[in-house]
Amino acid sequence: MGQSEPRSQVSSLLSLTRQQQPRRGVLRKDAAAFKQRGWKLFHCRVSSFVGVHTPPRPSVLPGMSLHGSTARLSEARRVAIFGGTHGNEMSGVALVNLWIKNGADIQRRGADIKPFITNPRAVEKCVRYVDTDLNRAFTHENLSASGGDEFPYEVRRAQEINRMFGPKGSPEAYDVIFDLHNTTSNMGCTLILESSKDHFNLQMMNYIKKAISPASCLVLLNEHPLLKYSTSRSVAKHPVGLEVGPQPQGVLRSNIFEAMRVILKHALDFIELFNEGMEFPPCTVEVFRVSERIDYPRDANGNIIAMVHPNLQDCDWEPLNPGDPMFQTFDGKTIPYQGSCTVYPTFINEAAYYEKQQAFVTTRRETLAASGIRKA
Repeated sequence: MGQSEPRSQVSSLLSLTRQQQPRRGVLRKDAAAFKQRGWKLFHCRVSSFVGVHTPPRPSVLPGMSLHGSTARLSEARRVAIFGGTHGNEMSGVALVNLWIKNGADIQRRGADIKPFITNPRAVEKCVRYVDTDLNRAFTHENLSASGGDEFPYEVRRAQEINRMFGPKGSPEAYDVIFDLHNTTSNMGCTLILESSKDHFNLQMMNYIKKAISPASCLVLLNEHPLLKYSTSRSVAKHPVGLEVGPQPQGVLRSNIFEAMRVILKHALDFIELFNEGMEFPPCTVEVFRVSERIDYPRDANGNIIAMVHPNLQDCDWEPLNPGDPMFQTFDGKTIPYQGSCTVYPTFINEAAYYEKQQAFVTTRRETLAASGIRKA
């Protein structure tokens, strides 16, 4: 396992990932003054749980058996780290290219860890994608289609990745895939969980959160049946997304780079400890469950007619209450949030999501219970 970094150093690195924001209702009057404030410890000013989900017994997944309250899981021997799924999200691109040249920092006992550039053509052009979004291309239809050059580049690339790291949903698939992303939103460090029943990933995320404390890394649970999408990491048995921002597209920021590197270090440490036989006791993990996609207000022709309101801009993970300002029209009118309960928005004003007709997503805050785990 890699040598531990001093806790103060880790906190210092991760404290730089989210911009300081005024409390909701206080507008920034001077952009230059805000810029001078710099960066602040990423944390969320929310104080109450929406709900606690505590299943009586963990679901039995492939490669998993139950012994009392502890799940016995297969070892995580084959691990991949994806960078460049979107070719202009530079932290993952830079880290993976670094590790391809010299992988000493990511090697762990008992695991074969492969750094991999997923969309090399997009990376070469420094664009999100060439023909279509690779991170939406791993559908059953795409992966099972037969054909050749008539398919979009990213569909052909998805098939190639599925052959290398899958097949998706099979016993032969890679155990863990980390998919590294940047966001232009003020999200700080965010781990993306695909299933509330993935006790291995829940335990890993709990380990990471404790390792970097008092800095913060939130967990986004993307389990909504109508809002899930077919990601490159979905090929693995245990897919893990990592979003770190804010960072503009095509730009590298050293603090974002370091925060991503530190989180990956702890994730790989967890895998090594698990493979060596450490038992992880039952735990709870706070998550933000994806609830709804919110589009920008539009006219009859589909043109955007309003922007994210200044009170909401850069306030990812903070509570949005019914009646709070949500959008501001081009002529200065406020459009309030009209939902029935408090939600926690994220991916606010993400640049890449304009084409997807998404201003932000709402989430509900809850706590998941994970069973204890150890290797089978």
